[in-house]
Amino acid sequence: MPKAVLHMLCGKIASGKSTLAAKLTAEHGTIMIAEDEWLAALFGDQMKTGADFVRCSKALRQVTGPHVAELLTAGTSVVLDFQANTVEARQWMRGILDRTDASHQLHVFDTPDEVCLDRLRKRNAGGEHEFAATEAQFHQFSKHFVLPTPDEGFTIVRHGVEG
Repeated sequence: MPKAVLHMLCGKIASGKSTLAAKLTAEHGTIMIAEDEWLAALFGDQMKTGADFVRCSKALRQVTGPHVAELLTAGTSVVLDFQANTVEARQWMRGILDRTDASHQLHVFDTPDEVCLDRLRKRNAGGEHEFAATEAQFHQFSKHFVLPTPDEGFTIVRHGVEG
């Protein structure tokens, strides 16, 4: 049986993470677990501020972490469409990997803010995304964005501006 792979995504809001997640899922037959979909379904009415997002995301991670580890241990590859934008978030993902013998790829997006903001405006106008982040929220969350470093021990796949 081929080794399961955990795909993780690091990039600012509207950088291309969810687009890549869908592509990886379609091309490789993986299971995708999308943070925004789960947060909207479980906590949508409770998510008004950045602090709400952090609180609800922590609760979601407590449930999904062990589940993702079980999927990987069973040989099922997973695209984890959760933000890996902070050292803390990546440590949580490292904890999942450490419970398995799965391989991994950390997909890192280097998308300029102006491109992200343009995509965000278009996404919000389309109304198809679970959350319509404002430009102020984009800047607020971007302040916490930290690129991964080699000492974190991830196999990094870099992505530039696409489309």
